[in-house]
Amino acid sequence: MSYKKILTVQDISCVGQCSLTVALPILSATGHETCILPSAVLSTHTAGFTGFTVRDLTEDMPGICAHWQKEKIRFDAIYTGYLGSTQQIGYVKDMLTTLNAPEFVSFIDPAMADNGKLYPAFDNEYVDAMKTLIAVADVILPNITEACFLTGAEYRESYDEAYIDDLLKRLAATGAKTVILTGVSFKEDTTGVMVYENGTKSYYEHRKISKNSHGTGDVYASAFVGAFMQGKSAYDAAGIAAEYTVRCIENTIDDETHWYGVKFEPVLPYLIGELA
Repeated sequence: MSYKKILTVQDISCVGQCSLTVALPILSATGHETCILPSAVLSTHTAGFTGFTVRDLTEDMPGICAHWQKEKIRFDAIYTGYLGSTQQIGYVKDMLTTLNAPEFVSFIDPAMADNGKLYPAFDNEYVDAMKTLIAVADVILPNITEACFLTGAEYRESYDEAYIDDLLKRLAATGAKTVILTGVSFKEDTTGVMVYENGTKSYYEHRKISKNSHGTGDVYASAFVGAFMQGKSAYDAAGIAAEYTVRCIENTIDDETHWYGVKFEPVLPYLIGELA
């Protein structure tokens, strides 16, 4: 297996199975050295918990990166998840050109919206900043809502293949080299991932689970990055990550006490086996 050094930049929700507490173990399990740059530390994630604590780490990020530069530390890939501000987006853009090793790959998950709406912390200024980040990305992983905000397309809950084709072309026009559009569903009982690169699209369809589970976007993106950096094609990595995520949800769905995330850890052997 290939052994790459990957930096992932996102927050730490100490409890809740999302962000860095998902990315670090999944990327490590796929066989890569995984380095982290926390953008914030939260006691729990913000979906369903109350009274959580938050410590923003924006001011720490430049000093950490400066130290890495001094030590000549470079990364084979940088993968971003939730970024808390336009300032953090600017810092990440700098990292893509100052911390990059040869044959470097950048993965941007523009985690900022879902179900037709931006997350409460974000506004149009943040969207505009994210547009500048995806423009220099090698691979982007938006859902349909995020794709609409990034391209100015009308958000639709019901759509056809022509609508998705238009979204893909709009996303590619922003500058991103490869688009992984998640949550694309043309049937009631299935959903899938649309992969678009070099003007060619391919669709990976899989079964749909009606239960909404927090953190599955992070599970998917982390598994995709890990598989891609092991030399899998974008389409194969998209399929591996999708099947892994579905299995994580199925592993959790009958446990009503585990409402805050998915039990992804017991399913890691499946993911490892797919990359063997």
